[in-house]
Amino acid sequence: MRDSSAYGPATPDVPLDVASFSTASIVTRSVAGGILMGLANLVPGISGGTMLLAVGVYPQFIGGVAEVSTLRFRPKVLLMLGCVVAAALVAIGGFAKLVALLLDSYQWAMYSLFIGLTLGGVPILWRLVRPLDLRVAISAVVAIGLMVLLAFVDPERLGGGTGGGAVFYALLVFAGLAGGAAMILPGVSGAYLLLVLGQYRTIVGAVATGVEGARAVDVGLIGEALQVLVPVAIGVVAGVVGVSNLVKMLLARYRRATLGFLLGLLLGAVVGLWPFSQAVPPQIGDIVRGVELTTPEMVAKVDRKYYRRVPVAPSAGEIAGGLLFIAAGFGISWGISRLGATD
Repeated sequence: MRDSSAYGPATPDVPLDVASFSTASIVTRSVAGGILMGLANLVPGISGGTMLLAVGVYPQFIGGVAEVSTLRFRPKVLLMLGCVVAAALVAIGGFAKLVALLLDSYQWAMYSLFIGLTLGGVPILWRLVRPLDLRVAISAVVAIGLMVLLAFVDPERLGGGTGGGAVFYALLVFAGLAGGAAMILPGVSGAYLLLVLGQYRTIVGAVATGVEGARAVDVGLIGEALQVLVPVAIGVVAGVVGVSNLVKMLLARYRRATLGFLLGLLLGAVVGLWPFSQAVPPQIGDIVRGVELTTPEMVAKVDRKYYRRVPVAPSAGEIAGGLLFIAAGFGISWGISRLGATD
């Protein structure tokens, strides 16, 4: 089947336009991708866009968002977007506590599983870019290099603080834009970018204030939270729409280079997911979640889940278990990516 979309010619078994899939296939792939996207947003350092790319629905998703932003509405596109968003929200709401528990007790297993889920998307991208040429190779290497650099940046040491006035609100809009872009840009964690920009603590605090205000029906607290959350929401919408249209344009004009770059992001995302690590207690002078620890009391109050983690060598049993989880994750995302591939 030849793809007639704006993305250019596709390989016979990998259509890029959502119209090429059956309704049943759209629902299955989109719900699965949305669930994995939601779960990824609960795991530090993992991008929801990576999961959409891994299950083979990413080009269709960003194309759909771009279409809707231009007020073009096709039933299959709306169905796909609705399934992805609804499934992601259900996954976030329904599995937040379970994922947090598993991360606390079995982080190596969770990260091994997500490594497998990520790598499971490589075969479908490879089918899109083969045969390998210099353009694809250079794009992939550049993307892998960027992901390696990102993996070794300490976001807690970067970014600015809070303040007031136009500059403060501009920073919030920009932070929302970056976070929205990261939601669909493979390989980049939204929370990570918020830490880099120094706005993570401000935004999380505003969410907590808004929830507290809603529970107490306190208009003052709600208004205080909205002063932060409204600019962030504006940025998020702009980020999602802007990146979707940009990626769609790049796929149309520079298809092979863009797909090679996406392939590199997918491979490079694994760099920051080394499963085996141990927690290191913070010291005075360290920065945790955007706050500098200046007293022993502040150090003592840091929750263990926010301790910095350093890589360690795994035992033979952990290696065997990790490989099993990687294989399981690979099988899940690869299997989902094959659904509808020959529709």
